[in-house]
Amino acid sequence: MALSKDKKKIIFDDVSKILEESKLTVIAKYSGTPVKTLQELRKIAKQTSTNVKVYKNRIVLKALQDSSKFKNIDTSILTGMLIYASNNSDELASAKVIAEFAKKNPTLEIIGSINIDGQLLSAVDTKELATIPPMDVLRAQLVGTLSAPMGGIMNVISGNVRSVLNVLNARMEQVK
Repeated sequence: MALSKDKKKIIFDDVSKILEESKLTVIAKYSGTPVKTLQELRKIAKQTSTNVKVYKNRIVLKALQDSSKFKNIDTSILTGMLIYASNNSDELASAKVIAEFAKKNPTLEIIGSINIDGQLLSAVDTKELATIPPMDVLRAQLVGTLSAPMGGIMNVISGNVRSVLNVLNARMEQVK
């Protein structure tokens, strides 16, 4: 059944909004993926506030061309049956969700992503983004890296004090 102009306009506005607001929109081919599997993907994605949708390619192409930020993107990869995963709050969540799900479901294949700056990233780049640890882990690693020299200095300083105490204790034992 054909969509009315009003419904097409609503879908077009939805696609434009998602592209503009999403920190990273992952694009994947889903040809041959059963509907039940896609529903499972949507459930998993919802847990990370990732939105997974299927749009007609020509609507996405029109939304990209109408946006000043995205109009220079090479849209040659936007062919076939595509699924779009986007997240407004976490830069890596959509890439992680799709990459993890694609490991278990080989019919789902990442073909690229569009970041918030309007750049088209390759499939390899998108898969690399999916391997980056979460922001909390990165912050903890940074704090550990910054505090390691301080801990080393404290060990050196306390080592000298310990040595003096050991010498004094040995001397006291000798005197007894």
